[in-house]
Order: sequence, then C-alpha cells, then structure tokens
Amino acid sequence: MSQVELASHMGVSPSVVSDYESGRRPFPRVDTVQKIVQSLLEIDLGKGGKIVRSLRRLMIPEMPAGVILDMKEFSAPLRARTLVEEIGGEVVFGEHLLDRQLFGYTVIDSVRAIVELSRDDFIRFYGLTSERALVFTRVALGRSPFVAIKVGGINPGIVVLHGEELQRVDELGRRIAESENIPLVIARAATVDDLVKSLRRVG
Repeated sequence: MSQVELASHMGVSPSVVSDYESGRRPFPRVDTVQKIVQSLLEIDLGKGGKIVRSLRRLMIPEMPAGVILDMKEFSAPLRARTLVEEIGGEVVFGEHLLDRQLFGYTVIDSVRAIVELSRDDFIRFYGLTSERALVFTRVALGRSPFVAIKVGGINPGIVVLHGEELQRVDELGRRIAESENIPLVIARAATVDDLVKSLRRVG
C-alpha cells in the first residue's frame, strides 16, 4: 500500500508516514504504533485480508479441529485477578501472584492437545508471549496439563483448569505450579461454553 493510502486511513499527512519510514521522526509513541498497526490490518482486510491470513498461518500452525476452543489478545494488559474474578475461579495456588499482567488467553481441549500435538506445535500455538492465561478444559485431575507445561518449558501467566468432574487438583500438578511459580485456578463454570462466554467478557 502507498504512504498516501496509509496516511489517509490514519488521518495524518503522507509526510508523517514518510518521516517514520525514513527515520526522520523519533520513535512513535505506543498509541501511534497501535494506530499504524490497526490501519495496516484494516486496509489489508478491506482488500481481502491476504497478508493477515499469511501472518496467521506463520504464527499459528494448522491444528486438528477442536484443539483450540478460543483465543483472544486483550486490548490492554489485564491483571490476572480480574480474569479470575470474571470467571468465578477458585484459586488453588498463587493468590500472591494475581497482580501480574496478562495479555490474552488460550482455551485448549487438554485431552486432544496432549494426544495430538507435538511439543513444537504446543509452544507455537500457545502464543508469542508467556504473559497469558492457558485455560485447559476436559480436565479430570490437572496432572497432564502441568506435565505438558513442565516438559514444554513454557511458563504461562496463569493456568485455569476446567472439568465437569474436577473436584481438586492432583498433588503433582499443584507441586509443578508451585515450583514454576504459576498461579493455578479451577473454573467452576457449568460448561465449557459458559466458561468461554465469561472469558470473552474480559479485556
């Protein structure tokens, strides 16, 4: 796209875009960067979204259907405590860690993810930042998700477990949460759909 097209969409003069591209202007403020990125995405989507689709394929590999149930990036950082309150979660470990910032969440069918994904796929779809919530569904005890986290070498900002029969977290899962310093929460939503609806209201 041309500088004129981008500038018009942003509501600035083409010389402003030119100055940023050439380095004549100092680094833009965060809100300016957000405006540039948003404009680039909107212009691309208006033209069919070819670049957005390419970036998505690069960042998130093709997954077996039903592994990722929902994923969201927050528009602004969100305290883990706010997410826990929104879903009515029960904190098993890490109450003192709930002031950490989260930038998004990923909801995973834990059984399918552990059985069907490679270690590399698990790390890639998890997201570009570790400062997010990993929400595992269809959990019976909570051991397998934490073993996967330990083996995968990833440290989410918080782990939320959901399972219709989940009453308490397996001792090994809890010990891994403590050793890795990961807040551990049980979501008591009646169904996965109810949990996802609560999460979508966050951020």
